[in-house]
Amino acid sequence: MAASRSRHISQFIDRPAAIVYAFVSDPANLPIWASGVSSDIQQVGEEWVSESPFGPVTIRFAPANPFGVADHDVTVPDGETTHNPLRVLPDGQGSEVVFTLRDRPGQSELEYEADAANVVEDLARLRDVLEGRA
Repeated sequence: MAASRSRHISQFIDRPAAIVYAFVSDPANLPIWASGVSSDIQQVGEEWVSESPFGPVTIRFAPANPFGVADHDVTVPDGETTHNPLRVLPDGQGSEVVFTLRDRPGQSELEYEADAANVVEDLARLRDVLEGRA
């Protein structure tokens, strides 16, 4: 069995952790900063459903918590679920948002690097939105 790839991608945001966590952990805000989520996201029970180029995607976030954990599972139409660890960490008067990117079964190096680039862009967009730059 091949070793899986994993990488922590982080972004400093000059806003208090409680504010960043409240925004990040609200799935309704995903279309504002996460490029893979369409603006027609809707809550269905405890899950959120968004259209994607390959059909509806289901998103389920960790319950609200005081630890800054905003992990979420994304299930694509073929039933494959990807767990996405996401943390908001206090950093002085600001925050550090850390996303752990893991590869998917059969994913090429090129696809993995493209996913990493998308996460970097998404976290920069999140920073810009929360710091009032967007």
